[in-house]
Amino acid sequence: MKPATFFKACVFSVFLFATGTLQAVRPNFVIIFTDDQGYGDLSCFGSKTIRTPNIDRIAKEGRKFTSFMVASPVCTPSRAALLTGCYPKRVGMHQHVLFPASTKGLNAKEHTIADHLKGQGYATACFGKWHLGHHREVLPTANGFDTYYGIPYSNDMNHPDNKGKPRGGWQGMDILWNDPESTLTKWKTPLFEDEKIVELPVDQRTVTRRYTQKSIDFIKANKDKPFFVYLPHSMPHIPLYVPDEVRDPDPKRSYINTIEHIDAEVGRLLKTLDELKLAENTYVIYTTDNGPWLPFRHHGGSAGPLREGKGTTFEGGQRVPCVMRGPSIPAGSVCDELTGTIDLLPTIAAITGKALPKGRKIDGLDVSGLWKGTEKKSPREEFLHYTSRGDLEGLRSGNWKLLVKKPRRNNNRSPQVFLFDLGKDVGEQNNLAEAKPKVVKKLQARMEALDAEITKNARKPWFKN
Repeated sequence: MKPATFFKACVFSVFLFATGTLQAVRPNFVIIFTDDQGYGDLSCFGSKTIRTPNIDRIAKEGRKFTSFMVASPVCTPSRAALLTGCYPKRVGMHQHVLFPASTKGLNAKEHTIADHLKGQGYATACFGKWHLGHHREVLPTANGFDTYYGIPYSNDMNHPDNKGKPRGGWQGMDILWNDPESTLTKWKTPLFEDEKIVELPVDQRTVTRRYTQKSIDFIKANKDKPFFVYLPHSMPHIPLYVPDEVRDPDPKRSYINTIEHIDAEVGRLLKTLDELKLAENTYVIYTTDNGPWLPFRHHGGSAGPLREGKGTTFEGGQRVPCVMRGPSIPAGSVCDELTGTIDLLPTIAAITGKALPKGRKIDGLDVSGLWKGTEKKSPREEFLHYTSRGDLEGLRSGNWKLLVKKPRRNNNRSPQVFLFDLGKDVGEQNNLAEAKPKVVKKLQARMEALDAEITKNARKPWFKN
């Protein structure tokens, strides 16, 4: 190369770096995280009653994960695991869900996906349900996000003390669905922007659309730099609400209506990525926080072929639908290997090429080879199961799954022991515990050893003074 040509090339490279063009080469990340959606509630996962063409498009253009796990069968601990790559017990967020009167939250000293990407120059935003503490010290803006807009806890919770709520159960949800204005007359659920309440009560009919619009606006504003959008929808957690113009008046179709509205909003977001020519450089991940809330009947979803739902350590409570597309993810592919939300942080770190902080142990593994289809076998061979209260209850090892369910009230009763071969019995109908006592003994010793390490090295959550 001639000196003059070399000089021009160097100048151009400096210009590209200065204008941020090189930065834009780094992939963007969008995580769409719904609430209480079942394994069987997407068309691409076998639903015959719910139409989800836009979410199905993610699967068609990317990869479907059929053995994708969340670290808890309820909201708060599940969200802590996704963001930190840790079992909830390791970060002190394992003991059920937070309420408006709760005085704890995710410690800002923890290293989240948002922290990791923000440290690389990414624009970061959270639009939706947080549920990791509503105090200023633990809101998204304290945990790596540049901005936040959403409901700080579940949408069936009232500010400030969770009192005065309408009738519950599926019958109560029928009453609310038949009265769309009930979102304003029966609830006192707040909407936050950054650290302040900006709407009380929030109009829940429009939150799914508003979260999506905020995401779209953020993407447009940051299209020339790398971005991370965490979009944890409040729905389809009860009470269910959709915009008046798309509402089906039949309460028996309320859940179907809600999921199909979420799907339409996913379509708007995908269209934005297409129009901005960002689709090929953006990872879009769609999954949910736990299984369906079955007691709410037609206001809850379906676990498909899986046993039980939300609140349980059976597969229906913790195996969730997941589809994703993005750079190097093979189109129209399926991965049956074990992975889950705790693997998102280390995988994103591997993709972006920046190592995670040393000296802060996590439980997630880099599964980028599974995302891209370059590895056939998952590095994750084990998965611990904790109850909604954070008690150790089981271990999956390969296709074996052990559950040791201790009685909650009568401690004199012996625990129920279940052993399933998930490779042959995904519905967990054939208990092999009595037939395979050696396997039970081995798995129980292993799960107790893994839990002992986590307990010993657990870090403290944030507590209000």
